[in-house]
Amino acid sequence: MSNDAIAAPHAVVTGSSGGIGRAIASHLLAQGWRVSGLDLAAPTLLSQPGFTHATVDLSQPEDIARATAALGDVDALVHAAGVLRVGPLGRLDHAGGELMWRLHVDAATRLADALVPAMAARGTGGRVVFVGSRVAQGMPGRGQYAGTKAALIALARSWAAEVADRGVTINVVSPGATQTSMLQDPARAGSAPRLPPIGRLIQPEEIAALAGFLLSPSAAAITGQDIAICGGASLHR
Repeated sequence: MSNDAIAAPHAVVTGSSGGIGRAIASHLLAQGWRVSGLDLAAPTLLSQPGFTHATVDLSQPEDIARATAALGDVDALVHAAGVLRVGPLGRLDHAGGELMWRLHVDAATRLADALVPAMAARGTGGRVVFVGSRVAQGMPGRGQYAGTKAALIALARSWAAEVADRGVTINVVSPGATQTSMLQDPARAGSAPRLPPIGRLIQPEEIAALAGFLLSPSAAAITGQDIAICGGASLHR
């Protein structure tokens, strides 16, 4: 391995094979990071120098434990993997709700527990970004999804307070309706996305740019925050 590769900061990005996770991983690679992608789906960035992939079912604790044990030193964690299941009271998708909790919340908990203490111990300014959703504020028919994303905000704020004095930042980026394959998921039939006031969907690259800034040295004073990137959709609450 070259000295440049050794010196490059190392980010772990979940959901790196598609959508927001792929955009973030690609953005970081372009900025000179090494990226370890954790995803159950087949990798899509193997042609990019600095990228490695591990097949991980993030809903399974043993898979997460195996993957994190093999990562080595990690400078940043981005948890972008996710699914959406919808349904109103009386027709809730209980299996889907359990999956969302395991994938969004339990996976974030296990990943942070495995990786953040070592970041704090090194004292070199570790970074964590959770991809949330503006739906965490509440939306009809999406209570279970909203609950998991609201939990990420509470986790981020709690953990940020624990490690702020050791230079580690933990933030949530909460997109509005974003142009990804999730919009075509049959599981969300009957729950069409609402265009934000800017008149178009958010682009994954826009979310990646914000996540990239939060992982940079310039963002060292931003921690414990839930930052919306929603095209104005959160202006009218």
